[in-house]
Amino acid sequence: MAEPAAEAAGAQGHFWAMHDMLYENQDQPAPAALLAFAAAIGLDLERVADELVRRVHLGKVRDDFLSGVRSGVKGTPTFFINGRRHDGSWDLPTPARKPPGRGCRSQCRMRG
Repeated sequence: MAEPAAEAAGAQGHFWAMHDMLYENQDQPAPAALLAFAAAIGLDLERVADELVRRVHLGKVRDDFLSGVRSGVKGTPTFFINGRRHDGSWDLPTPARKPPGRGCRSQCRMRG
């Protein structure tokens, strides 16, 4: 139920605010807390409740999930660099040092 709530918030221009609220309050029982979160970030509560009841965003959530499965995503975080999944370490220097599928010669440097 959290994913459709984030999408409902996104429909009102507040996806990341809801994302952060959900992440920071993972211990809260959903769906009871979802409308409280929506209120806290200033969403139109009637619209959010209506979209959740009618499952307006369920198709997008499902499509996003299936897209991840097709791309080989098995968990988070998963990084894609130049359209290719990075399976190595996820610290900044590792993916920046060697792009996937390419050798790195002595002139390769991490930039930043």
